[in-house]
Amino acid sequence: MSIDRWFPSFTAETAPAAARGRLAATQRQFGFVPSPVAKAAGSPPLLEHLLSGFAAFDRSSLSHVEREVLAMTVAHEVGCGYCVAMHSALGAGVAEVAPLVAALRVGGPLADARLDALATLARALVRDRAAVAPEVWASFAAAGYTDRHALDVVLGVGVYLLSTFVNIATDAELDPPFAAFAWRR
Repeated sequence: MSIDRWFPSFTAETAPAAARGRLAATQRQFGFVPSPVAKAAGSPPLLEHLLSGFAAFDRSSLSHVEREVLAMTVAHEVGCGYCVAMHSALGAGVAEVAPLVAALRVGGPLADARLDALATLARALVRDRAAVAPEVWASFAAAGYTDRHALDVVLGVGVYLLSTFVNIATDAELDPPFAAFAWRR
């Protein structure tokens, strides 16, 4: 049986009623409904939790650049081609993020020590299932981050683990606006 049988893509018109408003809002935001969102709409509670998680993370103590570093680090660790491509495409157009995209796509170190400490913590949270080594926490703190930042990193890792799991489990197709940044591990 095809995976498409299990995870069809919905539109604001074809989605379950409880998901239609969120799909319409996503359409307005992006100019299209990204494939993972269209597939997640099959479970309105999942879609609501996913989009609410992104909104909560956007309100965290982390800057836009820090949030992008975290998102791409988690995507690289999990092996989510959709997220790496999408965040590469979006980041390429942001002056502060663009110089980081190449290193983030290969999971390499970042030239900025503070951002590298953030990426190292995010990577450790994923790889070590949150049992982060004391030296990683110490490096994070030495880079000037606080307990609040650490909790917001945990929030971001959780949001992006859910997002990458949805993308991979549903075999979300890469949308044309991100095709130039296609990525595979």
